[in-house]
Amino acid sequence: MAGILAQLAERGPGQPALADDHGAMLNWTDLDQRVNQWMSVLREHGLRAGDRVALVTGNRLVTFEVLLACLHSGLVAVPVSWRLTASEIGYLLADSGASALVTEPGYAVRATEAAALSGTAPRLAAVLGDTGVAGLASTEKLMASADPAEPPGQCSGSVMLYTSATTGRPKGVLTSLFSPGASLGRITRTTAALGETLGIPHNGRSLLVGPWYHAAQLFFSLFPLLRGCTVVMRHRFDPAATLRDLDHERITLCHMVPTQFIRLLALDARTRAAFTGGRLQRVWHGGAACPSGVKRAMIDWWGPVLVEYYGATEAGIVTVIDSAEWLDRPGSVGRPLPPTEVLVVGEDGTECPPGVSGQVYVRRPAQLDFEYHNAPGKTEAAHLRPGVFTVGDLGRLDPDGYLYLTGRTLDTIISGGVNIYPAEIEAVLLDHPAVRDAAVIGIPDEEFGERVLAVIEPDAGVEPDPGLEPAGDLTTVLDAHCRKRLADYKRPRAYRLVSQLGREPSGKLDKRALRAPFWKT
Repeated sequence: MAGILAQLAERGPGQPALADDHGAMLNWTDLDQRVNQWMSVLREHGLRAGDRVALVTGNRLVTFEVLLACLHSGLVAVPVSWRLTASEIGYLLADSGASALVTEPGYAVRATEAAALSGTAPRLAAVLGDTGVAGLASTEKLMASADPAEPPGQCSGSVMLYTSATTGRPKGVLTSLFSPGASLGRITRTTAALGETLGIPHNGRSLLVGPWYHAAQLFFSLFPLLRGCTVVMRHRFDPAATLRDLDHERITLCHMVPTQFIRLLALDARTRAAFTGGRLQRVWHGGAACPSGVKRAMIDWWGPVLVEYYGATEAGIVTVIDSAEWLDRPGSVGRPLPPTEVLVVGEDGTECPPGVSGQVYVRRPAQLDFEYHNAPGKTEAAHLRPGVFTVGDLGRLDPDGYLYLTGRTLDTIISGGVNIYPAEIEAVLLDHPAVRDAAVIGIPDEEFGERVLAVIEPDAGVEPDPGLEPAGDLTTVLDAHCRKRLADYKRPRAYRLVSQLGREPSGKLDKRALRAPFWKT
């Protein structure tokens, strides 16, 4: 049996392990066999420990099959957003050095184009299903001839998640939770430790209702699965359907982001009243600041099952706070989980006393430090010193060590729990001949927390317009331009045309001044 799954398959061979909204289900025995077959397929195509496997797939059973095969084979899984354009996917394939590409029929043409743009030639390029698409091999035909027996030489794999930190192109972060090539015991020990710390049971039913390629959605599904919980996944979030799933699927664990809470609270009274939530034990949430009114309303409705955390792709989970603690300290994101420590550092580089805001730094043991793949300069910039780093947030600590976030570096926009990085959007806008200069900022949005605003200095001959919403020929043209080059969630939702952006002599923009009119308190 696949090493990590052996005990689970023996404990409940016919019990469900994975289920998705395509009507598919795998019990523990079938999952174990499928993982063995995937390990064989990957090895037959020449993949060895340390090689990268890019997954442009949705919330499907096969996604977790391949992920688990990587974790048993010393391979590094690279989750890729299905919302990205071909050029964006191509960059990730090239930067990660992907040796294998697995996708599904709906994304096959885009993934094939991405592979061509990347200049790479994956040893394995496959599409889910019984039929090949766009020159990609059929996964089921590959699996049909694969050996279901337990492969020898199993060892720990890992996951590389892409984030842009605060500026520029996305950068890969190899999670410190796993160590490629280490014994599988590393994964079982990590699973046990996190299970105890986060209160993940050895059984239960977990609902995945956000894109699996996000770090939080991935790990808050993967670790319950490895603890023995059934994972029920949905490709898209629908608030009314989610309430039905929580009840009908007898869900005990779930991860959500504040935007999902807002949409749930906006449902009509009758739909909300029909929800019992009788089995729900724990709802983790993070990814963005949760408005206090929203959180209090969710606790009033669902009870004290909400557990908030502060974390990042680079840092993992840093702090945790349950509902009772939060009601005593509204606005806090909790205290750090050992061995992690939180430092708040002022502009002079010294630690701030309790109650004083500054840059939030995370201090972790050397073996849990991180680096950006192929980006040593960005790695150095994020570190105050070895083992002490920031992801750009601002905050303060109270006398008891509880962290309160007060803001973050202006270059990062969080919309619906998803990080959006202005530098990438600005580069696309500046590539249009009608744009002399551009700045991208986040402005308030009741549903998503923030939305993307592009402030444009047009080239000579284009008349500035102070209007906020896309209106007029230039904004229409720029919107079409962005649609071709950017994933939909990155596209500006509003434009402002100005006669001059007014850069400093150093070339920097005062984005604080640009944001100020929209964030008045």
